[in-house]
Amino acid sequence: MKAILCTRPGGPDDLVYADIPEPQAGPGEAVVDVKAAALNFFDTLIIADKYQIKPPFPFSPGAEFAGVVQSTGPGVTGIAPGDRVLGYLSYGCARERLAIMAERLVPLPPGFDFDRAAGLSIIYGTTYYALKDRARLRPGETLAVLGAAGGVGLAAVEIGKLMGARVIACTSSEEKCAFARTYGADMTINYSATDLKTALKAATGGRGVDVVYDPVGGDFTEAAARATAWNGRFLVIGFAAGTIPKLPLNLVLLKGFDVCGVYWGAFAEREPAAQCANMAQIVAWCTQGKLSSHVHAVYPLAQTAQALKDIAARKIMGKAILHP
Repeated sequence: MKAILCTRPGGPDDLVYADIPEPQAGPGEAVVDVKAAALNFFDTLIIADKYQIKPPFPFSPGAEFAGVVQSTGPGVTGIAPGDRVLGYLSYGCARERLAIMAERLVPLPPGFDFDRAAGLSIIYGTTYYALKDRARLRPGETLAVLGAAGGVGLAAVEIGKLMGARVIACTSSEEKCAFARTYGADMTINYSATDLKTALKAATGGRGVDVVYDPVGGDFTEAAARATAWNGRFLVIGFAAGTIPKLPLNLVLLKGFDVCGVYWGAFAEREPAAQCANMAQIVAWCTQGKLSSHVHAVYPLAQTAQALKDIAARKIMGKAILHP
């Protein structure tokens, strides 16, 4: 079968399109025929050996997928060949078939689009965990979303609205601001054209925002922290800007806000039942038409390198999907 392989640290052009052996289902595992795999920003880091997860070479990028169960191993219950499912791995999904622990698979309703389903686990799973379990976002609170036109940012706009928040979408261009508004943002801030702290303060009447959702990092982290309200929560999602910021702790002390780390992958590993319950809610919302799971572009598996280049160049609004 075909797979995209990372054989050494490097960039997208160093990936190899190759034949590899077929996977076999071990005890507790299922083999899934991958119909769609989704890429994320961290895939650009993991192939360069710059991510916290460092797989042994060779490995495939891509951490989430949707497909059809092909076979199951001994001890598997609740999942059978022919079932439509979505799932998450830390890496290894950019290939035609894969083996995964069956307990990590989430059933899909009949007719649910594989492309949309493939992109649910990480961006929506991360976001729902962040807003519900870490920030405990309440109806009526103000949520500021940095990088709001990207995959996780757009998910935060949508889920924040579903949870009853007033959402301020912060992006790097007017085009991206307009895009975020079409998905429910109450107001937008172009932080390439205005000071983020000043704009967030103005948007909240000087009070500051209750929750900051930050997948960007860099210089924007401190600016957003300075605009956080008393008893606010600052969610550390990631560092798409490429720089891990150093937040002055006197801000945390003086402003009385909590800094909450959001490591969704560890949550999914440590609390699989809670993760599956969260995903069931996300799938239900999607089935009801309440979440978009917006797909920006679909690429053949052989064009994975181009998809990763487009992600790195901030050209993707929503998700980039691979078709094996």
